Amino acid sequence: MLFDLPTSGYHYAEYALALISLWLIFGAWRMWRERNAASRLDRASDAGSVEPPTLHPIINAEKCVGCGACTHACPEGDILGMINGKARLIEPSACIGHGACKAACPVGAIDLVFGSARRGVDIPVVSPNFESNIPGLYIAGELGGMGLVANAIEQGKQAIDAIARRTDIKKDAKKDGPRDDVYDVVIVGGGPAGISATLSAKQNGLTHLTLEQEQLGGTVAHYPRGKIVMTRSAHLPLYGRVRLKRVRKERLLALWNDVIAKTGIVIHQGVRVERITPAAGAFEISTSSGTAVAKSVLLATGRRGSPRKLGVPGEGLSKVVYRLDAPSQYRNQNVLVVGGGDSALETAIALSQRDVKSITLCHRGSVFDRAKPATRQRFEAAVRAGPINVLLQAGVRTIEPTRVLIDRAGTTHAVPNDVVIVCAGGLLPTLLLDDIGVSVERKFGTA
Repeated sequence: MLFDLPTSGYHYAEYALALISLWLIFGAWRMWRERNAASRLDRASDAGSVEPPTLHPIINAEKCVGCGACTHACPEGDILGMINGKARLIEPSACIGHGACKAACPVGAIDLVFGSARRGVDIPVVSPNFESNIPGLYIAGELGGMGLVANAIEQGKQAIDAIARRTDIKKDAKKDGPRDDVYDVVIVGGGPAGISATLSAKQNGLTHLTLEQEQLGGTVAHYPRGKIVMTRSAHLPLYGRVRLKRVRKERLLALWNDVIAKTGIVIHQGVRVERITPAAGAFEISTSSGTAVAKSVLLATGRRGSPRKLGVPGEGLSKVVYRLDAPSQYRNQNVLVVGGGDSALETAIALSQRDVKSITLCHRGSVFDRAKPATRQRFEAAVRAGPINVLLQAGVRTIEPTRVLIDRAGTTHAVPNDVVIVCAGGLLPTLLLDDIGVSVERKFGTA
């Protein structure tokens, strides 16, 4: 045994040296990771991209133990990072409110909030079962602040489950139409929340009517072709679990069509809800196709409502549109894109890949603070390639048949133009909500 001691000591030294080496490597990697996170946060600050668009995490630094679980849980990658041993939101404008970071935190140091101290977000006030202050009127999905597809799916399902538990709802799974000309529920919106709600209504045996003012898919249907949509695994009633994380717009829309084909649900497209009137324990829903009566209403319209307009002379010309359908239709034309968010940048990128005569992007801001970093990088590459002319701190003054007048730095520029694509976002359907009497709260960084 005496002869084994030096050998054993030698092996112990080897093990100690290996452990020290691993520790040094880990320490160096951790320092690099923190420097990288701090550098990205500085770049976001320099670019003015420090305002999250809606639901996002806030981290309690006193509770945070620096484990980094939240940074690994985020499905979008580098939205969160570690700086000085604490988790930080380093790409605020790219956060979509997935919420995986909050679930992954082992010490409860993360809360999800709406808006920020500088930028408020209007959110309808609802109860835990998604009922508004108007009894019988429910709100789910993006309109309620939950923009992620999987969140909207779950909320639509839970809202209908709450409606099905009401004592005034008599379920009859064998009957598809309304009893006594009164539906159990009218669902407004044909996006993820509306589709999930319709599936759940059918599963629960509720008589229902689902209306979509434009086309199936909700907000996603307005995205440019090829746009990546973030979601996560979700369960659709009557259909089953769908496992989608990063999918293109076209695949998601194909999924909705497959859901309809296999489950037999009906979404009435091209029907606009004009007014909802509470009356004698029910609701009268006035639409562009007639009037319906229901015991309850679920609003799953999304936050877009109607497109935000510029309010300038000439906007009524037929050449002004509010989304990009097919870039190829603008071949050999002079196109003006108005806006500074993801939609505007992606529209310009899509046009740059076609034989468009000229592309001008006009944005009132000095930076593209509402666009995701990946979108900005692709846009910058397209600008370097030459086909896109960018006008920052500029606004449209007048739209004329063959040109657009743009004000910039006190000077008016005349830009030759055949088409104007306005990508200025959508308006919260405030008039509809106000007309019904739904309470709306402006959130400044609160849950």
